[in-house]
Amino acid sequence: MTELKVGVIGCGGHAQTHFHEIKEEKRLHLAAVAEIDPERREKAVQMHKPDAVFSDYQDMLQKIDLDVVYVETMPGHLLPIVSACLEEGINTSVEKPPGMNSAETQILADVEKRSKAKAMVSFNRRYFPEVLAVRQEIQKLGGAVHVGATWNKPLSPLVNPSLKGIVPDPVICDAIHHVDLLRWMAGSSITIASEAIEVYSIVHDGPREGSHRHNASIKFASGTIGSMINHYGVGYRIQRAEVHAEDLSFYLDLTTKDRLVERYNNNKATDSNLDLESIGGPEFNETRHFVDCILEDRTPWSNLNDAVHTMRLCEAIRKGHKGPL
Repeated sequence: MTELKVGVIGCGGHAQTHFHEIKEEKRLHLAAVAEIDPERREKAVQMHKPDAVFSDYQDMLQKIDLDVVYVETMPGHLLPIVSACLEEGINTSVEKPPGMNSAETQILADVEKRSKAKAMVSFNRRYFPEVLAVRQEIQKLGGAVHVGATWNKPLSPLVNPSLKGIVPDPVICDAIHHVDLLRWMAGSSITIASEAIEVYSIVHDGPREGSHRHNASIKFASGTIGSMINHYGVGYRIQRAEVHAEDLSFYLDLTTKDRLVERYNNNKATDSNLDLESIGGPEFNETRHFVDCILEDRTPWSNLNDAVHTMRLCEAIRKGHKGPL
């Protein structure tokens, strides 16, 4: 079995899911971590036991022969780090959002074009087995006619002054997961997300710092109509989605790890058991997909070129854009 040597840059909260997936993926071996903060660095060593540890990611890139790097830093730090990894020819998993804005994402996409390496953005909702199985059934009936997403939370901590300049607006930094999910569910094939061609967004920022509110209607190139509800400063963290085809509807509650799915056919509730085996099994995730793409020389679904469109859609929703994109 091929074993790829992995490095992780940034060992904070977002990295922990990736550490778990790396451990579970038998084709990967954790060769090194790089973390500037001594406490997080020591914790990563104790918990994940990499072969080598660095305080400077550039030292790691020069001293360890890596096949894959996971870059798990704040968005404002991604551009130089991801660029360096790709320029070294190392396959790179990029934390979301891939930069502070769509212009930075486009720069990274251009760097990847010049590199021999592959990059994938961590839009992990795309890779939930339940999402893939629902999408598969919807596409058997000709694709989605409507998709919807709700992303509500209490006041966003992303407006903390200490984060100014290294995290973008919460729609781009946080709700981007479900903005991207809308594009993915609206896609016309199993491997391609649809592009938004029209957006009609209403924005109302509440009186408290971080209480952003957005409602948007979206028309996709596939013909699918989408709706996005995103409120900060409300009563609870809710992450839900729905997708409709002719005579078939799915409602997904992604708020917890249980990922509840309701299915309706011809005006009645039906068995919601999903064929997870056909899409890679119940343990399928973004890391397995990325390894498959590296070893089989395929383009990842959430590649940087595709991520540019998700970033632009987020920006349009935040700005209250009305009309063609």
